[in-house]
Amino acid sequence: MRRFFVLILVCLSLSACALWPNRDPLAINVVGIEPLPSQELEMRFAVKLRLQNPNETAIDYNGVALDLEVNGRPLASGVSDQRGHIGRYSEDILVIPVSVSAFSVLRQTLGLSQTQTLDNLPYVLRGKLAGGLFGTQRFIDRGRISLSNPDAW
Repeated sequence: MRRFFVLILVCLSLSACALWPNRDPLAINVVGIEPLPSQELEMRFAVKLRLQNPNETAIDYNGVALDLEVNGRPLASGVSDQRGHIGRYSEDILVIPVSVSAFSVLRQTLGLSQTQTLDNLPYVLRGKLAGGLFGTQRFIDRGRISLSNPDAW
């Protein structure tokens, strides 16, 4: 009887996984960075992201978190409790405040080699749109930035 019960549970678990809709990943692009009022040992920026939803279902979110690495080292992080809706086959611009500590800038500076410039540095932006128990959408964006030319963002 116990084996039969375990077999039923396994079958139900497998069939439940098949009911989850397949979703394509969100397309994320950094479209801008603007300075915000800062404190003594930190800098604050508003990171603007364009999120594109290539799915047949809308995405509702109730929180955003970001982590930004530049040149393989953590540089900035931010969170926001903003709520929103990205319709099916639609896009939206999100603005998320991030903080950069003086220690992060120091780590970045010490990590640069003498021959390396502030042009064409690799970055990785990781984040998530919170959407309830199973609705959280994680995303990642990779690219290259020029810190000596802020207009390159």
